[in-house]
Amino acid sequence: MNQFEKKLKGKVAIISGASSGIGKATAKLLSQEGANIILADTNINDGIAVLDEIRTEGGKGLFVPTDVSNNKDVKNLIHQAIKEFGDIHILFNNAGIDPRAGRIDEIEEATWDNVININLKGAYLCIKYCVPHMIRSGKGGVIVNNSSLLSKLVLPGAAAYCTSKAGLLGLTKAAALDLVKYNIRVNAILPGSIDTPLMWSGVNARDLSTVRKLAEEAEPIGRLGRPDEVAKAVLFLVNDDSSFITGAEVVVDGGLGARIATNQ
Repeated sequence: MNQFEKKLKGKVAIISGASSGIGKATAKLLSQEGANIILADTNINDGIAVLDEIRTEGGKGLFVPTDVSNNKDVKNLIHQAIKEFGDIHILFNNAGIDPRAGRIDEIEEATWDNVININLKGAYLCIKYCVPHMIRSGKGGVIVNNSSLLSKLVLPGAAAYCTSKAGLLGLTKAAALDLVKYNIRVNAILPGSIDTPLMWSGVNARDLSTVRKLAEEAEPIGRLGRPDEVAKAVLFLVNDDSSFITGAEVVVDGGLGARIATNQ
């Protein structure tokens, strides 16, 4: 391959939760590398804005309003992707919520169900309806699930979120083995403290600067991660540079998970 050739030229990529944060950064990076992008999100205004940015930069794409926990929405997402571009090569299951709902016995059942449905069931549904097209094409494909460092290490009050992200790791490994014979690779990324709207969603505005400072001080690398840094990990996993990697977990956390609790 020519060193200047785009890594994803002609590929078709579906990205859920694409209106902000890691999803937005990944959509733009994959587009820059030649992929046609299908953006899926419930936030219509921001999703269209991301699509406009991609098109302004010369990329091609489509925005499909999608609740990934809704079977009909996901079916429509896949239908629109095939109708527009004729194929699906890449799926990035990125959509997720983090309500920090309180102590395990205080979490409302509806809240628990919503987190599991979006963070875990949503990935399952997208895989379920993408895979037949990947198999039928005979070209295989790549799936990346956005898990979290909190699938391994937990925070108080985040039981639903941590459970959903740990479930994504099981889904990743099971799907990888189910699909390996079809040349479909499935991997997970585990971001740590990344400076995105989701990270601060449960923080009171008056406490934001204090919480941010504590998060930065906890990082061995000395700062929070950026969405584009996670996007680069996704790019590695969805192109042929990672052709011998499947069923794996790629941690993107600035060393946070390797650090024992200490002030040093």
